[in-house]
Amino acid sequence: MNPNNTDDYQPVTSAFAHKVPAKIKGAYAIGAASETIFTTAFNTFNFFFYTNLLGLSGTLAGLAITIGLFLDAITDPLVGAISDRWQSRMGRRHPFMFVAPIPVMLCLFFLYSPPADLGQTGLFIWLAVTAVVMRSCFTLFHVPHLALGAELSSDFYERTRVMSLNTLCAAGGAALIYFVGLSVFFKSTPEFSNGLMNIGAYSGFALTAALLGGSIMFFSAFFTREVIPKLPQPKLGGPTFSVKAFMGDLKEAFQNRNYLMFLIGYVFVSATLGTKETISIHMSTYYWELASEQIRFYAIPLIVGPIIGYFITVHLHRRFDKKPTMIGALTTLSIFAAIPVTCRILDIYPANHSPYLFPLLFINYLIYMMAGSVLLITAMSALADIADEHELNTRRRQEGIFYSARSFFGKASSGLGHLLAGIALDLIAFPVGTDPGTVPEEKVHMLGIVDGPLAALPVAISIIFYYQYRLTRKKHREIQTTLKERHKTDAATA
Repeated sequence: MNPNNTDDYQPVTSAFAHKVPAKIKGAYAIGAASETIFTTAFNTFNFFFYTNLLGLSGTLAGLAITIGLFLDAITDPLVGAISDRWQSRMGRRHPFMFVAPIPVMLCLFFLYSPPADLGQTGLFIWLAVTAVVMRSCFTLFHVPHLALGAELSSDFYERTRVMSLNTLCAAGGAALIYFVGLSVFFKSTPEFSNGLMNIGAYSGFALTAALLGGSIMFFSAFFTREVIPKLPQPKLGGPTFSVKAFMGDLKEAFQNRNYLMFLIGYVFVSATLGTKETISIHMSTYYWELASEQIRFYAIPLIVGPIIGYFITVHLHRRFDKKPTMIGALTTLSIFAAIPVTCRILDIYPANHSPYLFPLLFINYLIYMMAGSVLLITAMSALADIADEHELNTRRRQEGIFYSARSFFGKASSGLGHLLAGIALDLIAFPVGTDPGTVPEEKVHMLGIVDGPLAALPVAISIIFYYQYRLTRKKHREIQTTLKERHKTDAATA
């Protein structure tokens, strides 16, 4: 693409120069809750459901989810690129956001309602197809929604506030469906001392999550539609989507060094987050031998950790650049991902069923979630800054392309987590459908190694790549100044 080609250049870079109205900000941010409702219902429970209750091989379960990664690698940036160039009375993002909810809701329900007696091959195909269709349809909402957030304000700090509220709402969605699932659907009964072993409860849980998540998607799209006239738009009659343009957009994006380092680092972060999330129910049930009534209280760190992150991230950004903030969050994330299992291996952690065990696990998870939220908020804010840098270099706004990375690597955490956890379960020959406390000690020990030291390693590696991020506050201010001068010049000569 020729940087001097202004055929599809539009000088408007955001809906608001500084503050975003509270109504718009809230309606936008609540949309993130739908993502975490669907991803928590999918990532946290389906691996346990398919491997431990239905008996699907861990490797096949992981492979079924990983297959979707290859499609996600295409569909996520594809939806981003199409929405970047979309021309309609409803703007670039909203048409896609309105289409997504119903197919996503249906897929989540069917995911937990497979036909009986499918066998290994049938279960594998059912899981793979429903997961791929659900993730692809959710991309229609998620990528445009994230791009919309970057377009709401051009202010360095207001972007952080928008993404902070977005992350807080995402945490609320995850905490809500996690707590409801374990309190209502997977609670202990006379028949099932551990409610997670109740196979009949999963379809009702999926229906509830689908209705709640889908309703929030509609709400967010509907109540942000009034901002459409203020948003950046491609020039009417300008170039529309084409495969050639799409490949050119991707090439330009990957030529941005800050973006490339960001993506590579996020791959490693996703491997850690995904593995721990995928195997979390196995760990809570078999390694720590917690009851579902205890596990449900992990919903508190799911929301409290991001609330703390919400309030401190803006202050961190005022004192530090985004690069050291991300590195500090990554370091904390890596340490607290490994602490519980490492301490258990060193025999300095309380025994199972000790009254001190759950409080320590609770506090550790709270810090882990706080660090993760600071990382996510900072990363999403940094992506908006990279989009400004990209406009400076190419004269085009491509938030859809850049934020497709967030969507893709969110799914990558699921795919990589399922694959790594699945292979690990098969390698250690972890028994299927066994009651807690009856699994051989060496199997439980190996499960902990996977969740602790091995899972923490990738996020530690990611620090190397985030250290290469070079877009400072000073540099971004210079970019914004140059863009404003360019916009004035373009407006004067239009």
